[in-house]
Formats: sequence, C-alpha cells, structure tokens
Amino acid sequence: MKELTLYDRAEASAEFLRERGFGPVPAGLTLGSGLGAVLDGLQEEQSVATSDIPHFPRSTVAGHSGRLVQGEMAGRRVIVVQGRVHGYEGYELAQVVHYVRTLSCLGVQRLILTCAAGGIVPELRPGQLCLIEDHLNLMGSSPLRGPHDERLGARFVDLTEAYDGSLGRTAAACAADLGIELGSGVYAGLPGPQYETPAEVRMLRGLGAALVGMSTVPEAIAARQLGLPVLGLALVSNAAAGLSGEPLSHEEVLEAGRVAASDLRRLLEAVVATF
Repeated sequence: MKELTLYDRAEASAEFLRERGFGPVPAGLTLGSGLGAVLDGLQEEQSVATSDIPHFPRSTVAGHSGRLVQGEMAGRRVIVVQGRVHGYEGYELAQVVHYVRTLSCLGVQRLILTCAAGGIVPELRPGQLCLIEDHLNLMGSSPLRGPHDERLGARFVDLTEAYDGSLGRTAAACAADLGIELGSGVYAGLPGPQYETPAEVRMLRGLGAALVGMSTVPEAIAARQLGLPVLGLALVSNAAAGLSGEPLSHEEVLEAGRVAASDLRRLLEAVVATF
C-alpha cells in the first residue's frame, strides 16, 4: 500500500471532520496551556476528541484536553483546537502541525495561536497578555523539513511577516477599547521540556526576545506555508528563570492561564467579531 503524504493525511482528517459537521469558518483558534476556560464564551455546535480523528497525534500534557470544537463566538463561527501537541512529547514537527494543515483543508481562513510563555523583559509581568510580533525558531528543526508536497505551498516560505500585521493592529485596537493592557514582543521557541537556564534567558534577551516558550513557532511556519494569516497572543505565565528568584513549575503556568482567561476571552471575542 502506498504511504500517505502529509497532505493526504491532513485531507483524510478533514474529511472525517466534514462528515461530522465541521466546515469552512473564518478562523481557527489554538488554546495554549491552561487556557481552556476561553471556551466558556463559545456556543458549541460540534465537538470531537482528537484521539478519534484519523492521523491526529494525542496530547499528553496537563492543561491540553484533546478536543476540536466548532461553535459560535461573537457571532462568528470558529474551530477551536483544545490540546495541541509539542515536539518534546516525542512528536516530529510535521506531526505537531498536522492540525494546522487539517484546518486549512477544511477551509479555515485565519489562524489565531495562543500560548503561555515566560517573560524575559521586565516590562512584561506575569498575567499580562502580549502580542507576538515575530519569533526566533530555536527548536533545531522546521515543520517543513522532509519531502516537499506543492499542495501544502512553497518549499521556501517567506517569513517576513510570520505574524500578520493587520491582525496584530486589530488585536491592539480591540485591547485598547476593552481597557486590556497588551504588551508586544518577539517570541523565542525552544524545544523543551525543561525550562531555560538563567544563562539561556540572558542569551535570549541579548538576541531580542521578550518571550520564551515551547510551542507556536512550528504552527506559525506551517500556516504561512499554507497562506494562512496568523495572529499570535501569549499569556505571560511567569518571569523566566533567574528573574524572579522562584523555581518554575507547570502548575504556575496553568494557574496563570485560569486567572487571565477572562481577559483573553474578551479580547478574542472582540477580534473574532471583526472577521
């Protein structure tokens, strides 16, 4: 039997979802660690466990429940990914971005990526929301590595605007209208799962990063190959190693997400309403 290509697998996943009522929507939304409460504002229409979708990898991380949900947010239909996977779980980056390619096959027009991140610069305090302006891919690989399939887009992808400027300006304007303080900065994506050392944090700050995390970068790259505009929003869950004097923990990340979920939900609803 002929081995399925990356595109074939994404299309098979999309067909499974089409048969269950999922279809073209203005936006796909990925929820980061501890941010599942954003779904409280969603009028749910369809839901499916990612473990039931052909070719979908299973999330093994606390705070990522493993569901795809379609519903209405602020009068617009969206598909929400609750349970992304990460390279540190043992998955290849092509598997990490499989859901992005599936959403594209379904006809999703934009991708909103949210994540929890460590704050590297003192201006970004824990609990603050931050617009991702650009990224540093320090994961040691790319989701585009391997045999090329032109159905996924260009082999050599221009990342001059990895994060869509128009979407970023919309998010900033919505945050201002809502009275939500929205920072901005460059996100450094590292492989994890260990947190960074203080020396690594100093290095990242010297490279111009304001945020650091273990996700988002592969999905943004895959989305841009597919021609999907990307909005990146990070919750500063903690000060990065060596900046607070306290040890880091995943429980801290989840708790920060629970506290900030209300503001993130209001901001996402305002942004989605503009589509």
